[in-house]
Amino acid sequence: ATRNSSCFICSLVSSATTSGVTSSGFSGSFTPSLSSTTCFPFSITASVGFIALSGVAVLNGLVLINRINQLVHEGHPLDYAIREGAMSRLRPVLMTALVASLGFVPMAIASGAGAEVQKPLATVVIGGLIAATILTLLVLPAISKVVLGWGERLAARREERVAAQGNTQPVEQGE
Repeated sequence: ATRNSSCFICSLVSSATTSGVTSSGFSGSFTPSLSSTTCFPFSITASVGFIALSGVAVLNGLVLINRINQLVHEGHPLDYAIREGAMSRLRPVLMTALVASLGFVPMAIASGAGAEVQKPLATVVIGGLIAATILTLLVLPAISKVVLGWGERLAARREERVAAQGNTQPVEQGE
């Protein structure tokens, strides 16, 4: 029962934290679009940029959280799992964000025909990926420590309750 409840909690943590990182990436994508040098109106291409950003941000968050969960299920202490999970997934997260960001640099600096359509997309993705990557690598492990620690305490209390009830309830005969 404890393993199932902790797996449920790990799934809940994965969903909640990756959603939080995605929304944080959105706030990072608004910052460059509102600056005086790159101000542009919100457009369809900018909304496409938000979709691309959310995909990469969620992927990076899940890569990190899944590694932490894997280490916890292998029996490692939570602090070790978070530290080792973050360090072992540093390169994949950075490379995913870097490759996606560098792919949009030519669009961001374009000045020819069609640049007014390309710049909002590139600006949203680059700014959002910078913010989402920083938050994935710094904030997500801290949130994981709080929530997974809470989940471990909850699972331990449940085990204690089941053990206490198991000693007082009569055992059914039959099956």
